[in-house]
Amino acid sequence: MNVVTGGGGFLGSAIVRALLERGEPVRALGRGEYPELAAIGAETARCDLGDRAGLERAFEDATCVFHAAAKTGVWGPRSEYFATNVEGTRNVLEACRAVGVPRLVHTSTPSVVFDGSDHVNAGPELPYPDSYLCAYPETKAVAEREVLAANGAGGLTTVALRPHLIFGPGDPHLVPRLIDRARRGRLRIVGDGDNQVSLTYVDNAARAHLSAADRLALDAPCAGRAYFVVQEEPVRLWTWIAELLAALGEPPVTRRLSARTACAAGAVLERVWSLLRLGGEPPMTRFVAQQLALSHSYDPEPARRDLGHREEVGMAEATRRLVEHLRGGRVG
Repeated sequence: MNVVTGGGGFLGSAIVRALLERGEPVRALGRGEYPELAAIGAETARCDLGDRAGLERAFEDATCVFHAAAKTGVWGPRSEYFATNVEGTRNVLEACRAVGVPRLVHTSTPSVVFDGSDHVNAGPELPYPDSYLCAYPETKAVAEREVLAANGAGGLTTVALRPHLIFGPGDPHLVPRLIDRARRGRLRIVGDGDNQVSLTYVDNAARAHLSAADRLALDAPCAGRAYFVVQEEPVRLWTWIAELLAALGEPPVTRRLSARTACAAGAVLERVWSLLRLGGEPPMTRFVAQQLALSHSYDPEPARRDLGHREEVGMAEATRRLVEHLRGGRVG
């Protein structure tokens, strides 16, 4: 039995579907009900990451746990991110060891090594930075380090995958937010507009998790290591956004903002939102400004070499599927 935490989420449900397509039993674990997953053959179970006993029950017969559940975003109380991303991951690790789960594939993020500088075709040798601009990458870094340090303890083998900016049909975050901002005239080209960025199509990200599980063993090269999982072809971020908007018949983004100005505005808005305890998130933060202005592309070769991962959907086809979905078509 495979267990997927966050099984009802964007990536989690893609992992569930990929396992079912291979004819493998899978239990989708989460806080909600997922009738759409049950309808295609998945077992579903409700459990919060804070419920250690519940996790043990859910993992009792598991041969592999895919830990995809996390609190994402760029704004909010650090305590909430810590509770889910750090304490929740600790509970997953402890539950795995308690019931003898042999393999854990952990979903991480390249943000754990993002230091505010350009990364171009960067490899896994990137160090963790000394500080972070928001709670999400900070807490995911703590979780990743603890997952990798747990490799080999009590017979549990671990690996961490870092998909970057996951997109595709059903994406509830990245692309819908970009389109919404463009429609409202609130999207600006930040920086020189020439930054190179790696994206990850959701089905490729899911397949990489299965490849990692297939290779994971105590003596495997991937055990106790982290891997970037990205499209083989990076994009010029603002060119890709412009082409996407044009394909959807949306107005182009023409207004620009320097990276320095965006970061300064983000710092001011973060301060205002914190002092006044305003709802929602600021329209700009320092982290978002840097993500929009800087290059962050990563080397897919280590994942090809050690995990046997090969992307099944190239960048052009992935974008086509996304556009068709957004236009109301049925893809995948």
